[in-house]
Amino acid sequence: MNRPWTADLGNGTYRNPVLNADWSDPDVVRVGADHYLTASSFGRAPGLPLLHSRDLVNWTLVGHALDRVEPAADFARPRHDAGVWAPSLRHHAGRFWIFWGDPDHGVQQINAEHIDGPWSAPHLLKPGRGYIDACPLWDEETGEAYLVHAWAKSRSGIKNRLTGHRMSADGRVLLDEGRTLIDADRIPGWFTLEGPKLHRHDGYFWIFAPAGGVATGWQGAFRSRDFSGPYEERVVLSQGRTDVNGPHQGGWVRTAAGEDWFLHFQARGAYGRVVHLQPMHWDAEGWPVIGDAGEPVATHRKPAAPEQPVAAPAVDDDFPGGAHGKQWQWTANPCPDAWTEQDEHAADGLRLSCLRTPDAHDLRLLPNVLVQRMPAEEFTVEVDLELHSDEPGAKAGLAVLGDAFCWIGLEAGADGAPRLVHRYAEGAAESERDAAEARASPGGRARLRIEVTAGARCRFSADTGDGFRPSGQVFAATPWRWVAALLGLFATAPAGTGPAGTALFTTFRATH
Repeated sequence: MNRPWTADLGNGTYRNPVLNADWSDPDVVRVGADHYLTASSFGRAPGLPLLHSRDLVNWTLVGHALDRVEPAADFARPRHDAGVWAPSLRHHAGRFWIFWGDPDHGVQQINAEHIDGPWSAPHLLKPGRGYIDACPLWDEETGEAYLVHAWAKSRSGIKNRLTGHRMSADGRVLLDEGRTLIDADRIPGWFTLEGPKLHRHDGYFWIFAPAGGVATGWQGAFRSRDFSGPYEERVVLSQGRTDVNGPHQGGWVRTAAGEDWFLHFQARGAYGRVVHLQPMHWDAEGWPVIGDAGEPVATHRKPAAPEQPVAAPAVDDDFPGGAHGKQWQWTANPCPDAWTEQDEHAADGLRLSCLRTPDAHDLRLLPNVLVQRMPAEEFTVEVDLELHSDEPGAKAGLAVLGDAFCWIGLEAGADGAPRLVHRYAEGAAESERDAAEARASPGGRARLRIEVTAGARCRFSADTGDGFRPSGQVFAATPWRWVAALLGLFATAPAGTGPAGTALFTTFRATH
Protein backbone atom coordinates (compact mmCIF):
# COMPACT_ATOMS: atom_id res chain seq x y z
CA MET A 1 0.00 0.00 0.00
CA ASN A 2 1.28 3.46 -0.83
CA ARG A 3 1.55 5.85 2.11
CA PRO A 4 2.12 9.42 0.93
CA TRP A 5 3.30 10.55 4.36
CA THR A 6 4.46 8.76 7.48
CA ALA A 7 5.62 10.59 10.57
CA ASP A 8 7.48 7.65 12.12
CA LEU A 9 11.15 7.86 11.10
CA GLY A 10 11.81 4.26 12.13
CA ASN A 11 14.60 5.05 14.58
CA GLY A 12 12.62 5.91 17.69
CA THR A 13 11.88 9.44 16.54
CA TYR A 14 9.10 11.14 14.60
CA ARG A 15 8.69 14.22 12.44
CA ASN A 16 5.87 16.73 12.43
CA PRO A 17 3.18 16.88 11.30
CA VAL A 18 2.12 13.46 12.54
CA LEU A 19 -1.09 13.81 10.50
CA ASN A 20 -0.20 15.65 7.32
CA ALA A 21 -3.76 16.36 6.21
CA ASP A 22 -6.78 18.41 7.23
CA TRP A 23 -7.72 16.88 10.59
CA SER A 24 -8.94 20.22 11.86
CA ASP A 25 -9.27 21.13 15.57
CA PRO A 26 -8.09 17.76 16.93
CA ASP A 27 -8.95 16.40 20.34
CA VAL A 28 -7.58 13.23 21.89
CA VAL A 29 -8.32 10.84 24.75
CA ARG A 30 -6.56 7.78 26.15
CA VAL A 31 -8.39 4.64 27.20
CA GLY A 32 -6.01 2.02 28.55
CA ALA A 33 -3.11 1.78 26.09
CA ASP A 34 -5.15 3.19 23.20
CA HIS A 35 -5.44 6.78 22.03
CA TYR A 36 -8.39 8.07 20.04
CA LEU A 37 -8.67 11.33 18.13
CA THR A 38 -11.56 13.21 16.56
CA ALA A 39 -11.68 16.41 14.53
CA SER A 40 -14.02 18.96 12.99
CA SER A 41 -16.04 17.69 10.04
CA PHE A 42 -18.27 20.75 9.44
CA GLY A 43 -21.06 19.82 6.99
CA ARG A 44 -19.56 16.66 5.51
CA ALA A 45 -21.07 13.21 6.11
CA PRO A 46 -20.34 10.94 7.76
CA GLY A 47 -19.01 13.32 10.38
CA LEU A 48 -16.82 13.18 13.48
CA PRO A 49 -13.92 11.04 12.23
CA LEU A 50 -12.39 8.61 14.73
CA LEU A 51 -8.68 7.79 14.57
CA HIS A 52 -6.71 5.30 16.66
CA SER A 53 -3.08 5.10 17.75
CA ARG A 54 -1.01 3.34 20.40
CA ASP A 55 1.92 5.78 20.20
CA LEU A 56 0.37 9.14 19.12
CA VAL A 57 2.53 9.03 15.96
CA ASN A 58 1.07 6.25 13.81
CA TRP A 59 -2.63 6.80 13.25
CA THR A 60 -5.36 4.87 11.43
CA LEU A 61 -8.90 5.97 10.66
CA VAL A 62 -11.31 3.53 12.29
CA GLY A 63 -14.64 5.15 11.43
CA HIS A 64 -17.00 8.04 12.11
CA ALA A 65 -19.34 8.71 15.01
CA LEU A 66 -21.99 10.68 13.12
CA ASP A 67 -23.75 9.09 10.14
CA ARG A 68 -25.56 12.27 9.13
CA VAL A 69 -25.31 15.89 10.22
CA GLU A 70 -28.40 17.01 12.12
CA PRO A 71 -30.84 18.58 11.57
CA ALA A 72 -30.59 16.58 8.35
CA ALA A 73 -32.59 18.96 6.17
CA ASP A 74 -30.19 21.82 6.95
CA PHE A 75 -27.30 19.79 5.55
CA ALA A 76 -28.87 18.50 2.34
CA ARG A 77 -26.48 20.84 0.51
CA PRO A 78 -22.81 21.61 1.24
CA ARG A 79 -22.21 23.95 4.19
CA HIS A 80 -18.49 24.19 4.86
CA ASP A 81 -18.81 26.93 7.49
CA ALA A 82 -21.43 25.13 9.56
CA GLY A 83 -22.11 21.81 11.28
CA VAL A 84 -19.54 20.14 13.52
CA TRP A 85 -17.03 22.65 14.95
CA ALA A 86 -14.12 21.68 17.22
CA PRO A 87 -15.46 18.56 18.96
CA SER A 88 -14.22 17.29 22.33
CA LEU A 89 -13.69 13.57 22.91
CA ARG A 90 -13.81 12.15 26.43
CA HIS A 91 -14.19 8.79 28.21
CA HIS A 92 -16.27 8.65 31.39
CA ALA A 93 -18.30 6.02 33.24
CA GLY A 94 -17.34 3.36 30.73
CA ARG A 95 -18.50 5.37 27.72
CA PHE A 96 -17.02 7.56 25.01
CA TRP A 97 -18.51 11.05 24.77
CA ILE A 98 -18.26 13.65 22.01
CA PHE A 99 -19.51 17.21 22.53
CA TRP A 100 -19.43 19.89 19.85
CA GLY A 101 -20.89 23.26 19.07
CA ASP A 102 -22.91 23.81 15.91
CA PRO A 103 -22.84 27.59 15.43
CA ASP A 104 -26.39 27.67 14.06
CA HIS A 105 -28.10 25.19 16.39
CA GLY A 106 -26.18 24.86 19.64
CA VAL A 107 -24.18 22.42 21.74
CA GLN A 108 -24.75 18.76 20.88
CA GLN A 109 -23.64 15.51 22.47
CA ILE A 110 -23.39 11.84 21.50
CA ASN A 111 -21.99 8.84 23.39
CA ALA A 112 -21.22 5.15 22.96
CA GLU A 113 -19.91 2.23 24.99
CA HIS A 114 -17.44 1.31 22.25
CA ILE A 115 -15.50 3.55 19.89
CA ASP A 116 -16.98 1.75 16.90
CA GLY A 117 -20.49 2.40 18.18
CA PRO A 118 -23.34 2.27 18.02
CA TRP A 119 -23.37 5.96 18.90
CA SER A 120 -26.43 7.61 20.40
CA ALA A 121 -28.52 10.06 18.40
CA PRO A 122 -27.36 13.69 18.78
CA HIS A 123 -28.77 15.35 21.88
CA LEU A 124 -29.14 19.14 21.77
CA LEU A 125 -27.80 20.15 25.17
CA LYS A 126 -27.81 23.92 24.73
CA PRO A 127 -29.92 25.23 21.85
CA GLY A 128 -29.09 28.58 20.32
CA ARG A 129 -26.86 30.41 17.86
CA GLY A 130 -23.20 31.16 18.32
CA TYR A 131 -22.27 28.38 20.79
CA ILE A 132 -19.11 26.63 19.55
CA ASP A 133 -16.16 24.50 20.67
CA ALA A 134 -17.90 22.77 23.58
CA CYS A 135 -16.01 20.62 26.10
CA PRO A 136 -17.26 18.68 29.16
CA LEU A 137 -15.50 17.76 32.39
CA TRP A 138 -16.47 15.15 34.95
CA ASP A 139 -14.64 15.89 38.20
CA GLU A 140 -13.75 12.45 39.54
CA GLU A 141 -13.01 13.89 43.00
CA THR A 142 -16.36 15.58 43.62
CA GLY A 143 -18.69 13.89 41.14
CA GLU A 144 -19.62 17.27 39.65
CA ALA A 145 -19.88 17.76 35.87
CA TYR A 146 -19.18 20.93 33.90
CA LEU A 147 -19.32 22.33 30.39
CA VAL A 148 -17.38 25.16 28.77
CA HIS A 149 -17.87 26.66 25.30
CA ALA A 150 -16.73 29.54 23.13
CA TRP A 151 -18.66 31.94 20.88
CA ALA A 152 -18.90 32.60 17.14
CA LYS A 153 -19.23 36.32 16.47
CA SER A 154 -20.70 35.63 13.02
CA ARG A 155 -23.81 34.17 14.69
CA SER A 156 -23.97 35.88 18.08
CA GLY A 157 -22.02 39.12 17.90
CA ILE A 158 -19.88 37.76 20.77
CA LYS A 159 -16.31 36.49 20.62
CA ASN A 160 -13.16 36.28 22.72
CA ARG A 161 -15.12 34.86 25.63
CA LEU A 162 -15.53 31.47 27.33
CA THR A 163 -18.75 30.51 29.10
CA GLY A 164 -19.10 27.77 31.73
CA HIS A 165 -22.01 25.73 33.12
CA ARG A 166 -22.60 23.08 35.71
CA MET A 167 -24.01 20.01 33.98
CA SER A 168 -25.88 16.86 34.96
CA ALA A 169 -23.74 13.74 35.18
CA ASP A 170 -25.51 12.17 32.20
CA GLY A 171 -24.56 15.11 29.99
CA ARG A 172 -28.16 15.90 29.06
CA VAL A 173 -29.05 18.96 31.15
CA LEU A 174 -27.29 22.20 32.08
CA LEU A 175 -27.90 23.08 35.72
CA ASP A 176 -27.48 26.86 35.58
CA GLU A 177 -27.72 29.83 33.23
CA GLY A 178 -23.99 29.88 32.69
CA ARG A 179 -21.40 32.52 33.47
CA THR A 180 -18.41 34.06 31.76
CA LEU A 181 -15.31 32.26 32.96
CA ILE A 182 -12.81 34.22 30.86
CA ASP A 183 -13.35 37.48 29.02
CA ALA A 184 -10.21 37.89 26.92
CA ASP A 185 -11.17 41.47 26.04
CA ARG A 186 -9.86 42.17 29.55
CA ILE A 187 -6.49 40.52 28.80
CA PRO A 188 -4.13 42.88 26.95
CA GLY A 189 -3.18 41.58 23.49
CA TRP A 190 -5.53 38.60 23.48
CA PHE A 191 -8.13 38.17 20.75
CA THR A 192 -10.22 35.36 19.22
CA LEU A 193 -10.11 33.18 22.33
CA GLU A 194 -11.88 29.92 21.47
CA GLY A 195 -11.48 26.12 21.34
CA PRO A 196 -11.44 25.47 25.13
CA LYS A 197 -10.51 22.07 26.59
CA LEU A 198 -11.42 21.63 30.25
CA HIS A 199 -9.32 19.53 32.65
CA ARG A 200 -8.71 18.94 36.36
CA HIS A 201 -5.06 18.72 37.41
CA ASP A 202 -3.00 19.35 40.54
CA GLY A 203 -5.92 20.91 42.41
CA TYR A 204 -6.75 23.35 39.61
CA PHE A 205 -9.39 23.65 36.96
CA TRP A 206 -7.47 24.04 33.70
CA ILE A 207 -8.73 25.47 30.43
CA PHE A 208 -6.41 24.94 27.49
CA ALA A 209 -7.59 27.45 24.87
CA PRO A 210 -6.14 28.95 21.68
CA ALA A 211 -6.25 32.62 20.73
CA GLY A 212 -4.95 34.91 18.01
CA GLY A 213 -6.67 33.48 14.94
CA VAL A 214 -6.41 30.31 12.87
CA ALA A 215 -3.25 31.09 10.90
CA THR A 216 -1.35 33.23 13.40
CA GLY A 217 -2.48 32.27 16.89
CA TRP A 218 -0.96 30.80 20.03
CA GLN A 219 -1.93 28.30 22.69
CA GLY A 220 -3.02 29.57 26.07
CA ALA A 221 -3.51 27.83 29.40
CA PHE A 222 -5.74 29.14 32.20
CA ARG A 223 -6.04 27.87 35.75
CA SER A 224 -8.20 28.48 38.80
CA ARG A 225 -8.84 26.73 42.11
CA ASP A 226 -12.55 27.27 41.50
CA PHE A 227 -14.46 26.49 38.31
CA SER A 228 -16.07 29.93 38.37
CA GLY A 229 -12.67 31.64 38.49
CA PRO A 230 -10.86 33.93 38.60
CA TYR A 231 -8.42 32.39 36.11
CA GLU A 232 -4.81 33.31 35.59
CA GLU A 233 -3.33 32.83 32.13
CA ARG A 234 -0.12 32.05 30.32
CA VAL A 235 0.95 31.54 26.68
CA VAL A 236 2.31 27.98 26.56
CA LEU A 237 3.01 27.49 22.83
CA SER A 238 3.67 29.93 19.99
CA GLN A 239 5.52 30.06 16.69
CA GLY A 240 8.61 31.72 18.11
CA ARG A 241 11.63 31.24 15.87
CA THR A 242 10.13 28.29 13.98
CA ASP A 243 8.32 28.12 10.64
CA VAL A 244 5.22 26.56 12.24
CA ASN A 245 2.65 29.34 11.99
CA GLY A 246 -0.20 29.51 14.50
CA PRO A 247 0.58 26.34 16.51
CA HIS A 248 -2.55 26.04 18.65
CA GLN A 249 -5.94 24.44 19.33
CA GLY A 250 -5.81 20.81 20.23
CA GLY A 251 -5.74 18.36 23.09
CA TRP A 252 -3.56 17.35 26.02
CA VAL A 253 -3.22 13.65 26.77
CA ARG A 254 -1.30 11.65 29.38
CA THR A 255 -0.08 8.30 28.10
CA ALA A 256 -0.13 4.98 29.94
CA ALA A 257 3.58 5.54 30.64
CA GLY A 258 2.72 8.79 32.44
CA GLU A 259 4.09 11.14 29.77
CA ASP A 260 2.25 14.31 28.77
CA TRP A 261 1.81 15.26 25.11
CA PHE A 262 -0.12 17.90 23.20
CA LEU A 263 -1.64 17.61 19.72
CA HIS A 264 -2.44 20.81 17.83
CA PHE A 265 -3.00 22.09 14.32
CA GLN A 266 -1.09 24.29 11.91
CA ALA A 267 -3.10 26.06 9.18
CA ARG A 268 -1.49 25.44 5.78
CA GLY A 269 -3.78 27.08 3.24
CA ALA A 270 -5.21 24.70 0.68
CA TYR A 271 -3.80 21.71 2.60
CA GLY A 272 -5.91 22.59 5.64
CA ARG A 273 -5.05 22.21 9.32
CA VAL A 274 -2.36 19.56 9.71
CA VAL A 275 -1.70 18.01 13.13
CA HIS A 276 1.54 18.26 15.13
CA LEU A 277 2.57 16.36 18.26
CA GLN A 278 4.47 18.23 20.99
CA PRO A 279 6.11 16.94 24.16
CA MET A 280 4.79 18.57 27.32
CA HIS A 281 5.91 18.86 30.93
CA TRP A 282 5.10 20.95 33.98
CA ASP A 283 7.42 23.67 35.29
CA ALA A 284 8.30 24.48 38.89
CA GLU A 285 5.29 26.79 39.17
CA GLY A 286 2.92 24.09 37.94
CA TRP A 287 2.38 25.48 34.42
CA PRO A 288 2.49 23.33 31.28
CA VAL A 289 5.49 23.77 28.99
CA ILE A 290 4.74 22.58 25.45
CA GLY A 291 7.28 21.79 22.73
CA ASP A 292 10.83 23.07 23.13
CA ALA A 293 10.43 25.74 25.82
CA GLY A 294 7.14 26.83 24.26
CA GLU A 295 8.12 26.53 20.59
CA PRO A 296 7.08 23.68 18.25
CA VAL A 297 9.49 20.81 17.62
CA ALA A 298 10.13 19.53 14.10
CA THR A 299 11.41 16.12 15.24
CA HIS A 300 11.49 14.41 18.62
CA ARG A 301 11.73 11.03 20.28
CA LYS A 302 8.50 9.09 20.10
CA PRO A 303 6.27 8.66 23.15
CA ALA A 304 7.17 5.69 25.34
CA ALA A 305 4.78 3.00 24.12
CA PRO A 306 4.79 -0.54 22.74
CA GLU A 307 6.08 -0.76 19.17
CA GLN A 308 3.40 -0.07 16.59
CA PRO A 309 3.58 -0.65 12.83
CA VAL A 310 4.21 2.45 10.76
CA ALA A 311 0.80 3.71 9.71
CA ALA A 312 -1.13 6.65 8.30
CA PRO A 313 -4.82 7.11 7.45
CA ALA A 314 -5.68 5.24 4.26
CA VAL A 315 -5.81 7.06 0.93
CA ASP A 316 -5.79 4.26 -1.67
CA ASP A 317 -9.02 2.44 -2.43
CA ASP A 318 -9.94 -0.53 -4.60
CA PHE A 319 -13.62 -0.11 -3.62
CA PRO A 320 -13.97 -3.82 -2.73
CA GLY A 321 -17.42 -5.17 -3.43
CA GLY A 322 -18.52 -1.73 -4.61
CA ALA A 323 -18.00 -0.04 -1.23
CA HIS A 324 -15.79 2.96 -0.57
CA GLY A 325 -13.30 3.14 2.30
CA LYS A 326 -13.71 5.08 5.53
CA GLN A 327 -11.51 7.91 4.23
CA TRP A 328 -14.30 9.17 1.97
CA GLN A 329 -17.08 11.58 2.95
CA TRP A 330 -19.91 13.21 1.04
CA THR A 331 -19.90 17.00 0.83
CA ALA A 332 -23.30 17.01 2.57
CA ASN A 333 -25.76 14.42 3.85
CA PRO A 334 -25.72 11.76 1.12
CA CYS A 335 -28.37 11.51 -1.55
CA PRO A 336 -30.16 8.16 -1.28
CA ASP A 337 -29.48 7.25 -4.93
CA ALA A 338 -25.95 8.61 -5.26
CA TRP A 339 -24.24 5.23 -5.36
CA THR A 340 -24.99 1.54 -5.47
CA GLU A 341 -23.48 -0.53 -2.65
CA GLN A 342 -23.00 -4.14 -3.69
CA ASP A 343 -22.31 -7.25 -1.66
CA GLU A 344 -18.88 -8.60 -0.79
CA HIS A 345 -18.95 -10.99 -3.75
CA ALA A 346 -19.49 -8.23 -6.29
CA ALA A 347 -16.72 -6.96 -8.51
CA ASP A 348 -14.52 -4.22 -7.10
CA GLY A 349 -15.27 -0.66 -8.12
CA LEU A 350 -17.38 2.27 -7.00
CA ARG A 351 -20.47 2.80 -9.14
CA LEU A 352 -21.91 6.31 -8.84
CA SER A 353 -25.24 7.24 -10.38
CA CYS A 354 -25.19 10.18 -12.78
CA LEU A 355 -27.60 12.12 -10.64
CA ARG A 356 -29.73 14.62 -12.45
CA THR A 357 -29.37 18.15 -11.08
CA PRO A 358 -29.79 21.75 -12.24
CA ASP A 359 -26.46 22.46 -10.48
CA ALA A 360 -24.28 20.18 -12.61
CA HIS A 361 -22.34 23.28 -13.75
CA ASP A 362 -20.93 23.86 -10.24
CA LEU A 363 -19.49 21.04 -8.13
CA ARG A 364 -19.44 23.30 -5.08
CA LEU A 365 -23.24 23.12 -4.87
CA LEU A 366 -23.56 19.35 -5.01
CA PRO A 367 -24.06 17.01 -2.02
CA ASN A 368 -23.15 13.92 -4.08
CA VAL A 369 -19.42 14.57 -4.43
CA LEU A 370 -17.39 11.92 -2.62
CA VAL A 371 -14.32 13.57 -1.12
CA GLN A 372 -11.20 12.87 0.90
CA ARG A 373 -8.36 14.96 2.26
CA MET A 374 -5.22 15.78 0.32
CA PRO A 375 -2.68 13.41 1.92
CA ALA A 376 0.61 15.34 1.63
CA GLU A 377 2.20 18.50 0.30
CA GLU A 378 3.37 16.75 -2.87
CA PHE A 379 1.73 13.63 -4.30
CA THR A 380 0.16 12.11 -7.39
CA VAL A 381 -3.31 10.59 -7.44
CA GLU A 382 -4.82 8.41 -10.15
CA VAL A 383 -8.11 6.63 -10.74
CA ASP A 384 -9.68 4.59 -13.55
CA LEU A 385 -13.06 5.77 -14.83
CA GLU A 386 -15.68 4.22 -17.09
CA LEU A 387 -18.73 6.26 -18.08
CA HIS A 388 -21.78 4.13 -18.77
CA SER A 389 -24.15 6.72 -20.17
CA ASP A 390 -25.16 8.09 -23.55
CA GLU A 391 -27.27 10.86 -21.98
CA PRO A 392 -25.95 14.14 -23.45
CA GLY A 393 -24.25 16.09 -20.68
CA ALA A 394 -23.86 13.13 -18.29
CA LYS A 395 -20.37 13.34 -16.84
CA ALA A 396 -18.06 12.02 -14.17
CA GLY A 397 -14.56 12.80 -13.04
CA LEU A 398 -11.75 13.39 -10.58
CA ALA A 399 -11.69 16.84 -8.97
CA VAL A 400 -9.77 19.17 -6.72
CA LEU A 401 -12.53 20.98 -4.91
CA GLY A 402 -12.43 24.20 -2.89
CA ASP A 403 -13.49 27.81 -3.22
CA ALA A 404 -12.26 27.28 -6.78
CA PHE A 405 -12.40 23.84 -8.40
CA CYS A 406 -10.96 21.91 -11.31
CA TRP A 407 -11.74 18.46 -12.65
CA ILE A 408 -10.91 16.06 -15.45
CA GLY A 409 -13.15 13.25 -16.61
CA LEU A 410 -15.59 11.93 -19.17
CA GLU A 411 -18.78 13.44 -20.59
CA ALA A 412 -21.35 12.20 -23.05
CA GLY A 413 -21.49 14.60 -25.99
CA ALA A 414 -24.56 15.77 -27.91
CA ASP A 415 -24.46 12.52 -29.88
CA GLY A 416 -24.00 10.44 -26.73
CA ALA A 417 -20.39 9.58 -27.56
CA PRO A 418 -17.94 9.83 -24.62
CA ARG A 419 -15.24 12.47 -24.66
CA LEU A 420 -12.50 13.55 -22.30
CA VAL A 421 -13.13 16.98 -20.79
CA HIS A 422 -11.22 19.22 -18.39
CA ARG A 423 -13.02 22.09 -16.64
CA TYR A 424 -12.51 24.61 -13.85
CA ALA A 425 -14.19 27.49 -12.05
CA GLU A 426 -12.56 30.37 -10.21
CA GLY A 427 -13.68 31.34 -6.73
CA ALA A 428 -16.02 34.09 -7.87
CA ALA A 429 -17.30 32.21 -10.93
CA GLU A 430 -20.80 30.77 -10.88
CA SER A 431 -20.19 28.15 -13.56
CA GLU A 432 -17.36 26.00 -14.84
CA ARG A 433 -15.41 26.67 -18.04
CA ASP A 434 -13.27 24.52 -20.30
CA ALA A 435 -9.66 24.24 -19.17
CA ALA A 436 -8.67 22.33 -22.30
CA GLU A 437 -10.19 21.26 -25.58
CA ALA A 438 -12.32 18.12 -25.39
CA ARG A 439 -11.12 15.00 -27.14
CA ALA A 440 -12.63 11.62 -27.98
CA SER A 441 -12.43 8.83 -25.44
CA PRO A 442 -12.88 5.49 -27.22
CA GLY A 443 -14.88 3.01 -25.17
CA GLY A 444 -15.75 5.61 -22.54
CA ARG A 445 -12.69 4.76 -20.43
CA ALA A 446 -9.84 6.85 -19.06
CA ARG A 447 -7.12 6.76 -16.44
CA LEU A 448 -7.17 10.16 -14.72
CA ARG A 449 -4.23 11.76 -12.92
CA ILE A 450 -3.55 14.84 -10.79
CA GLU A 451 0.03 15.70 -9.82
CA VAL A 452 0.19 18.06 -6.83
CA THR A 453 3.38 19.97 -6.08
CA ALA A 454 4.37 22.51 -3.41
CA GLY A 455 1.88 25.32 -3.03
CA ALA A 456 -0.97 22.95 -3.95
CA ARG A 457 -0.27 23.47 -7.64
CA CYS A 458 -2.16 20.81 -9.59
CA ARG A 459 -1.29 19.43 -13.03
CA PHE A 460 -4.03 17.36 -14.71
CA SER A 461 -3.51 14.59 -17.27
CA ALA A 462 -5.32 11.56 -18.65
CA ASP A 463 -4.73 8.35 -20.55
CA THR A 464 -7.53 7.37 -22.93
CA GLY A 465 -5.58 4.50 -24.48
CA ASP A 466 -2.54 6.21 -25.96
CA GLY A 467 -0.58 7.09 -22.82
CA PHE A 468 -0.86 9.98 -20.40
CA ARG A 469 -1.16 13.40 -21.98
CA PRO A 470 -1.12 16.65 -19.97
CA SER A 471 -4.24 18.80 -20.06
CA GLY A 472 -4.66 22.53 -19.54
CA GLN A 473 -2.72 24.88 -17.31
CA VAL A 474 -1.54 24.35 -13.76
CA PHE A 475 -4.38 24.90 -11.30
CA ALA A 476 -3.66 26.36 -7.85
CA ALA A 477 -5.95 24.69 -5.32
CA THR A 478 -7.73 26.94 -2.83
CA PRO A 479 -9.41 26.13 0.48
CA TRP A 480 -13.02 26.70 1.38
CA ARG A 481 -13.88 28.75 4.44
CA TRP A 482 -12.49 26.66 7.34
CA VAL A 483 -12.01 23.61 5.09
CA ALA A 484 -9.04 22.48 2.99
CA ALA A 485 -9.19 21.73 -0.68
CA LEU A 486 -10.43 18.18 -1.18
CA LEU A 487 -9.99 15.40 -3.72
CA GLY A 488 -13.35 14.38 -5.14
CA LEU A 489 -15.15 11.83 -7.30
CA PHE A 490 -18.52 12.68 -8.81
CA ALA A 491 -21.12 11.76 -11.43
CA THR A 492 -23.91 14.07 -12.62
CA ALA A 493 -26.35 14.63 -15.43
CA PRO A 494 -28.51 17.58 -16.57
CA ALA A 495 -31.92 18.08 -14.99
CA GLY A 496 -34.60 15.85 -16.40
CA THR A 497 -36.41 12.60 -15.70
CA GLY A 498 -35.42 8.97 -15.72
CA PRO A 499 -32.08 7.25 -15.14
CA ALA A 500 -29.06 8.89 -16.73
CA GLY A 501 -26.51 6.11 -16.44
CA THR A 502 -23.63 5.44 -14.09
CA ALA A 503 -19.91 5.94 -13.69
CA LEU A 504 -17.52 3.25 -12.45
CA PHE A 505 -14.38 4.26 -10.54
CA THR A 506 -11.66 1.68 -9.86
CA THR A 507 -8.10 1.51 -8.50
CA PHE A 508 -7.74 4.85 -6.71
CA ARG A 509 -4.05 5.35 -5.91
CA ALA A 510 -1.92 8.07 -4.34
CA THR A 511 1.89 8.06 -4.51
CA HIS A 512 4.43 10.32 -2.90
